[in-house]
This record gives sequence, structure tokens and C-alpha cells, in this order.
Amino acid sequence: MIRAATVYDVPRIQAIINSHAEFGKMLFKSLAQIYENLRDFAVVEEDGQIVGCVALTIIWADLAELRSLAVDGGHHGKGVGRQLVEWAIGEARRLHIRKVMALTYEQRFFERLGFEVVAKDTLPLKVWSDCVRCPKREGCDEIAAVLTLADVPVVEVPGAVPTPRGVSIPVLEEEED
Repeated sequence: MIRAATVYDVPRIQAIINSHAEFGKMLFKSLAQIYENLRDFAVVEEDGQIVGCVALTIIWADLAELRSLAVDGGHHGKGVGRQLVEWAIGEARRLHIRKVMALTYEQRFFERLGFEVVAKDTLPLKVWSDCVRCPKREGCDEIAAVLTLADVPVVEVPGAVPTPRGVSIPVLEEEED
């Protein structure tokens, strides 16, 4: 059964995600990060146990990112990942978001689901907000995959509002060794 995640699911979501992060397949997630983004998450539950999770995060009017797709090791190859991706695609359709993207190491899995590999530099800068926490940020080896939902009408996308004059954006300075 796939359903929206609840606060009771957060420890198990973290355990599944972090079990993949230990092998460098995704970023570690703290409990705080999952609680803050809980409305984005869905889980697959079998016999009262959470066996997989996914999050769909809205990036812009025409783009959402599929994040934190993780399946418990004992449930690989049983269609749980596909079910979670299909949930995310359904959510994008419900929200009238035309494109769903993922940063992944599982190119063949996403291609089987209709995603196309694209150059990472074609994605908006906002997509890269998590990269500052990634140990691989300088040598990222993930691929970007995008699914365009042809049945979702093209939306007139407003341009991003520029930073107002006089407002400073804090930037962390690099420490010298």
C-alpha cells in the first residue's frame, strides 16, 4: 500500500535512506530534514512495515524533483521503486507540473520508466541546493533524468524575481588551510 508519510514513519524513512547513503548512493538525511519536508514524502507499507519511500519537491511551476527514492534491501526487485516513482508522477500530474526530474545513479531504472538523460547544466540552479552538503560536489557522478508529462499542459512560467537592490545574500567564505 502506498500512502502519504506521517510523523510516525520518519525514523523508518531515515533508516532506509541512510542505509543507501552509507554506500554513497544518496545523501544522508537527518530526522530534522525529513520532518521539515514530510509533506513531500510517500511510503510503501507492507504488513505494517515501511519498505520504501520517495519525496516529490516542487522546484518551479513546470518542474518537480523526485528525491529520496529508497527501497529496503529485502524488497529490491519487487516493484516497490516503480510504485513510488508512479506515485510521484501522479502527484506531479495532480499539481499540473509538466516535468519531473531526478538526480540518480540508476539510469536504466529511470529510462525504463520513460525518463530521458539530460545534461545537468540544463537544470535550474535551485536543483543544486543540496549539493553543498554532498561530499562528491566537486566530482559529481550522478546523471540527470527528466520525464516530460505530455498530457500536462504547458504553463506560462513566470521568471524568477531577481534579488532586490540593496539586499545582501550571505555567502560562506572558504576557510584557508
